[in-house]
Order: sequence, then C-alpha cells, then structure tokens
Amino acid sequence: MTNPHASPSLGTLVFYSKFDDFGIWKRALQSQLPALRVVQADEVGNPEHIHYALVWKPPAGFFQPMTQLKLIVNLGAGVDSLASRDDLPAHVPITRISDPNMARMMAGYVLFATLRHARDIPYFEAAQRRGEWAYRHPRNPGDIRVAVLGLGELGAMAASELQRQGLTVLGWSRSPRRIEGVQCHAGLDALNAVLSQADILVVMLPLTADTNGLLDRARLQRLPHGAAVINVARGAVVDQLALTELLQSGHIGSATLDVFEREPLPSGDPLWSMPNVLITPHLASVAIPASAAKQIADNLVRVSNGGAPASQVDLRRGY
Repeated sequence: MTNPHASPSLGTLVFYSKFDDFGIWKRALQSQLPALRVVQADEVGNPEHIHYALVWKPPAGFFQPMTQLKLIVNLGAGVDSLASRDDLPAHVPITRISDPNMARMMAGYVLFATLRHARDIPYFEAAQRRGEWAYRHPRNPGDIRVAVLGLGELGAMAASELQRQGLTVLGWSRSPRRIEGVQCHAGLDALNAVLSQADILVVMLPLTADTNGLLDRARLQRLPHGAAVINVARGAVVDQLALTELLQSGHIGSATLDVFEREPLPSGDPLWSMPNVLITPHLASVAIPASAAKQIADNLVRVSNGGAPASQVDLRRGY
C-alpha cells in the first residue's frame, strides 16, 4: 500500500466526541498523515469541505450537510449508535475501529472480572467489611463454567484468555465459530442450554435488533442459582430491571456491570448500593489514539485512492 505520508492532500476530517480528547486524536492522526486537516465539529465552517468523519454519538442531522463525505469512522467497536440514524449518506462507507490494543484491553477486563467471581472475591470483600476472617476454599478452575455470549473479535480473544486459565469456557454466537479450547455453540435454539450451564455469564454481544432485550427475565432465570453476570456489551442487551430484582433475590449472586440501559447510571438506581455489584463507567475497552490512528490513516488513504476501507460495517446486521 502507498505510504500514507506520501499523500500530499487528503482533505479534511471532522472529529466529534464528548468523551474523547480532540487534541490527542489530532496529534495521533497527523503523526500518520501530516497533510490531513483535522478539525472539531464547531470549527467546520463550510461542511461541504469535510471528507471524513471520526465520531462517537454525534447529534441528529450531523452528517446531513456534508455532501463531499467519503468515509465515516466510528470511535469504537460498537456501531449501534449509528444504526438508527436518518442522516447517513447511503453511499458513504462506515468503519469501526479494529485495534488489537482494544481487544487486549477488553480481554484484560473480562479476565479480571471473571477471576474475581471465580475466586469468590466479592464474598471476601463482604467479610472484610464485617471484620470477619471468613475462609472459603478455592474452587477447581475446571469446575467453573464460564459462558461468553458473542464471539466476534473482542469476544473470541476474551474466551481464549479465559480458557488459558483452566476455566471451562462455553461460547455462544449467532453463527458457528471455532475457537481452540472453547466449547462453541450457535443459534438461538442453543442459547437456553448454554445459559443453564453458566456459573459465570459474560455478555459481549453487539446491540442489534436481534439482541436488544435478548437476556430477558426468563432467560436470566435459566442461569444456575448464585451465578455471576458480567456485562461489557451494551446495557440494552439485558433486562436491567429483571437483573436488579434477581440480584436482590439472590438468584443471581453477583454482577460486574460496565454498561447500562441509561448512561450515566442515574444516582438513585438501586444497583449503586448493592454490595454484590461492581459498577464501572463504560470503560472495559476504549480506542487508544496512538495505536488506532494507524488503522484510521490506512483507511483514509484507501478511500482517497478510490479503494474500499477495511473493517467496514454493515448497519443492516448491526456490526
């Protein structure tokens, strides 16, 4: 492929995100493409001069006036926030960031959360708060069944890391997958059987029309009594009210939640005060500018040369 630095005039990229640092992303992109003009959304001037957009949850109508747009890059792996928009130009490809560092970050979070439950750390945390020396013998890792729902790029790496720890790992996805050391299952008909075996459930599914509300009360109740739930996907995949009530009843023993139906999680939500729940603010895996900029730059050059970008998204499928 042509060296990105050799391209004299790529045009202008607009950046929009309320959660990411514009300055860091601009420096990372221009280190790859010095000739690229990078502007924030409020610096655009004439939107007809915009050729590329690097965005996370832009406001309604954002893309409408960008008549020369060639590429939309979603600032993350999940593209559900773009799926229901009515201002997306039909001819403009959309890509997601596919960065090995994001996959490693996600796998690290899932590994931490899973081992925390596998080693009964919430039990010992509760004992510490009581000032009690409460011994509980560790379980054999092979006797702990971990179900990973979603075996895409991030889910597959997480499942592989878990099985390396000696845990019994079951994977579930819409279409068949093969991952060494992981018992892979596919299709909706297989989901209930996977759930019924899961001592620890890890949710890593993209949010699509098919997965919205997939883990409803009935499916959550199929988990063995005392099972743990880890959600690093999207809050809407899980019925949050049902999850909360099952945590309160003890049917679900504990949870690690990085995503919620509404974000930020409202201050009065009962999940905040539950001792068997660990909450983190949607940070299990985020795009790292220094490593992701190379992929973005390569795609900008591909598109500017009339080619197709890598990691292109099919919004009809939701990923």
